[in-house]
Amino acid sequence: MTAPSRAPSAPPAPGAPPSPPPSMRLRELAFGAACAAAVRAAARLGVADALGDAPMTVETLATALRTEPGPLRRLLRALSCYGVFAERPDGTFAHTEMSRLLREDDPNSLRAIALWCTEPWTWDAWPRLDDAVRSGRNVVEDLYGKEFFAYLNEDAPESADVFNRAMTRSSEQSAREVAALLDLSGSRSVADIGGGQGHVVASLLDKYPAMHGSLLDLPRVVENALPRLRAGGDLADRVRIVPGDVRDAVPVEADVYIIKNILEWDDESTARLLRNVVEAGGPGTRVVVIENLVDDTPSMRFSTAMDLLLLLNVGGAKHTTDSMVGRLEAAGLAVGEIRPVNPFLHAFDCMVPA
Repeated sequence: MTAPSRAPSAPPAPGAPPSPPPSMRLRELAFGAACAAAVRAAARLGVADALGDAPMTVETLATALRTEPGPLRRLLRALSCYGVFAERPDGTFAHTEMSRLLREDDPNSLRAIALWCTEPWTWDAWPRLDDAVRSGRNVVEDLYGKEFFAYLNEDAPESADVFNRAMTRSSEQSAREVAALLDLSGSRSVADIGGGQGHVVASLLDKYPAMHGSLLDLPRVVENALPRLRAGGDLADRVRIVPGDVRDAVPVEADVYIIKNILEWDDESTARLLRNVVEAGGPGTRVVVIENLVDDTPSMRFSTAMDLLLLLNVGGAKHTTDSMVGRLEAAGLAVGEIRPVNPFLHAFDCMVPA
């Protein structure tokens, strides 16, 4: 079993500006909401899409975006402090590697994710983090009087749409990496458990033309499965779409089960899902669990923030390597190799013992 590597902190680059003193760094952290709001504003305004390959003046950019030049300069100046856009000596602004990720047409675009992480409900929930830490419970039900996803779908359809777009884009990007990593040679069937629109199963069926697959998720989710998987699609004759709640039952038999980024609920829900998979597969079945971890050094700032957000909205949690292994073993799985999928995801390769 290979644990995630822990790279040592890199020393400052020669000539790099000195780090701010602790008092200023804490001030910066306390104003972190301003940075998040600036990223959201840039995404909503479409600044990255309007900015071409060549640097542009604020006046030209403001005309394209239908904004006031003065406030736009202030927004770009604030973002440039974090490496999102770059202000040049002549006062024009140019793209950086980060700002390009806010473009809608970038193949690795994070625009939808940036919007999802800054949706209106997050600004209601974050100030209640101390309440969640005291109680160990989510705060959304107290704020809105209903469970998080019920609130999204019933009361905040625009946020629900942002969530769906963010998850779709994230799944598209990571599904290709999952398929490239996994060797399923010799397996006849694969089941994508809680697989959303089916990006992972589609990528695996593309890689293995003789394989059959199943996609299991909530009815309202699989109704929007990829067209390729539905009637008339090029993969339709090799895939079964199964509506259902994976916490209630897993009515799918397969040689390999993929569980990606859904073991973030409360402990009981996680345990029920894993038990259901073990019972459905039986001895000798392979189970691959893919998650991002809060003890993975390269992505810890992101994953620990997501961990706190999960506490606020659903009362869930991200896992450490040890806590994930513990939950998998408690469900009766034998944990084998643990490998990185990309800079923020790891795959736990497991087997149901004979």
